[in-house]
Amino acid sequence: MILTDVQIKKSIENKEIIIDPYRPECLGTNSYDVHLGKYMATYKNRSLDARKHNEIDQIEIGEEGIVIEPGILYLGVTEEYTETHNSVPFLEGKSSVGRLGIDIHATAGKGDVGFCNSWTLEISCVQPVRIYAGMPIGQLIYFKVDGEINNYYNKKKNAKYTERTVKPVESMMWKNKF
Repeated sequence: MILTDVQIKKSIENKEIIIDPYRPECLGTNSYDVHLGKYMATYKNRSLDARKHNEIDQIEIGEEGIVIEPGILYLGVTEEYTETHNSVPFLEGKSSVGRLGIDIHATAGKGDVGFCNSWTLEISCVQPVRIYAGMPIGQLIYFKVDGEINNYYNKKKNAKYTERTVKPVESMMWKNKF
């Protein structure tokens, strides 16, 4: 079951969902709009290795924006820091962003109950497009959880993305055993 605007607002008031900064005008019928932060990153090497730490170059988006190019994976970040303690957050791109040929996540659209951080975005595009810090980039949709939870993300010993940051975080796949 997807939370409505009334249920999202109640969850925020009860501190079951935290959004910082919270802007009431970003609350939709059944979602909350998030914005592109001022930091992005790209991988230093064109060829990546899932078993190794792949380093990134940080980019700060200036007032003039930045043109993103096809064939490059950009890591972006939301302006908003979020915590979700009683529902499952899903991040989806806004239709206006999709109509510019921009995807904001390759596979990581679902958060876990207990996720507490800004969202790293996996941005790609089909043609060059200029984007700006602060632009609406996506929307969070919250699904109600049915049943008790024993394994909150922010309390897992092996959780890899728990350090609070305002910058995008590169893949930590190399920390897995395989």
